[in-house]
Amino acid sequence: MKYVIVIADGMADEPLDELNGKTPVVEANTPNMDFIAKNGYTGLAKNVPDGMTPGSDVANTSIMGFDPSMLKGRGPLEAPSVGVSLGDNDVAFRLNFINVEDGKINDFTADHISTEEAEELIKALNENFGDIGKFYPGVSYRNLFVIEDLSMEELKSTPPHDVVGQPVEDNNLKPDNEKSQLINKLMEDSVKVLENHPVNKKRVSEGKLPANMIWLWGQGAKPVIGNFPEKYGMSGATITGVDLLKGISTYINLDVIEVPGATAYFDTNYQNKVDYALESLKTHDVQFIHIEAPDEAGHEGNLPEKIRAIENIDSIILEKLLKELPNIDSEYTIAVLPDHPTPIDIKTHTMTPIPFAIYSTNIKEPDDTEFYSEDMSKGKYDTIIGHTLLSEMIKISKE
Repeated sequence: MKYVIVIADGMADEPLDELNGKTPVVEANTPNMDFIAKNGYTGLAKNVPDGMTPGSDVANTSIMGFDPSMLKGRGPLEAPSVGVSLGDNDVAFRLNFINVEDGKINDFTADHISTEEAEELIKALNENFGDIGKFYPGVSYRNLFVIEDLSMEELKSTPPHDVVGQPVEDNNLKPDNEKSQLINKLMEDSVKVLENHPVNKKRVSEGKLPANMIWLWGQGAKPVIGNFPEKYGMSGATITGVDLLKGISTYINLDVIEVPGATAYFDTNYQNKVDYALESLKTHDVQFIHIEAPDEAGHEGNLPEKIRAIENIDSIILEKLLKELPNIDSEYTIAVLPDHPTPIDIKTHTMTPIPFAIYSTNIKEPDDTEFYSEDMSKGKYDTIIGHTLLSEMIKISKE
């Protein structure tokens, strides 16, 4: 039996007036999602426990089968994917390159700065602030800062995508103490280094937004989450363009499959993702395939791109999986779901339980769901705890 979990990051949404009360996933042409829903079991999953922030770290740890209450911040989860091994006293911050205008956060991605440009800016940060901590390049606007001070873990930070359009000073780290003042000043001082950097001068000349400030958030120490092969008795692998997911996978001993063209944006190579996933399934029992594009579209409030991303997931990834999986193993179980909603009108994550659909070659009597949507009221399941979903898939496969 092979298991495949397709994670359409941020796909779930709310009814939209411009779609006559439909959601993007209902509006999209998704015959393969609909096949899985109509011929399988459906329900809702609560991936984010009460009291936790609905971040991709929490939600995807749930999907991968572990209780996210073990997490200690987003930053340390991204460390392994950029080759950083955290020490016992280290605290890792997620570092966004952002664009600030008139003292307000204008763009939390700095106009999706390229990885190559970000690497040059990281060098400048290390040259100017290396006595405080160490800066590490990641992918595009997603980078890392590590400081040797466990007390930093206690500060409260804010994800920049939650406060676009708001003043920087209203969203600094808190409470106001010596530790927060150090980090807030570091972010403030980064402006002096970045705004006149050749990379940003070139970006401005090309009509792009400059990455004129860093934003530090999601800090934490090295977590102990669990061991996937030991817990589930199976080998597993992850395909994603996002360092966060690579980091979680590394910590729980899932193999990370590097895929050419996996950009974690609208232009990600869907075909390569499914091709590499099918090849990986020849040597792994469980394959996670994560696609970031719907989430990015949600954050941007870009409805056409969200629909296009959902349709690409369906027509390229799911269609080929359903066609080729029988050639790898006559028995397989596949699930499709978002990690959390990222509604177009809200432009950030919400706590709402997400819809999931599971198809298995062992299912003889599917539930009454007719097509994939956020409404799974006719499904087999009511609302399950997110980190039990994989166990449910295994249970279904043994029916």
